[in-house]
Amino acid sequence: MFRGNHPAKVEESGRIKLPVAFKKSVDEQHVTEFYITSADGKSAEVWPLAEWEKVEQLLAEQGTLDDAVQKYMNLTSYYGQQVKMDGQGRVVLPQILREAAKLDGDVAVFGKTKYLEIFNQEMIQQSLQANQLTKEERDKVSAIFKPRI
Repeated sequence: MFRGNHPAKVEESGRIKLPVAFKKSVDEQHVTEFYITSADGKSAEVWPLAEWEKVEQLLAEQGTLDDAVQKYMNLTSYYGQQVKMDGQGRVVLPQILREAAKLDGDVAVFGKTKYLEIFNQEMIQQSLQANQLTKEERDKVSAIFKPRI
């Protein structure tokens, strides 16, 4: 399980070393292959390959005649590449995605439970400040927890 924000740097070659907290989880699960993609070109999603294959299965069950599924598949295929982690815990981000999401230098690596999401550090800070949770959104999230806590 991935959680939290762990800043990192993207090398000039496009490689990024998985932050230690995430690398530990990956090693425990014996993950060496990933599918790196994006649904909007604003960030990179780094999926352990087995988890991404579950997503593909769900999409296949929806059928290729569904326009939303087709759009999602087109985007994730356009930006996506299957990659193998090297011995130093690094993966190469697809060039098309690096350019679109401005993933160079300092980045924020967010744990999103089943996958990692990588953002340009400056852009995510601006986005978080500009898009604070509204009262309605806070209430909706709060409703998720009330019956369980």
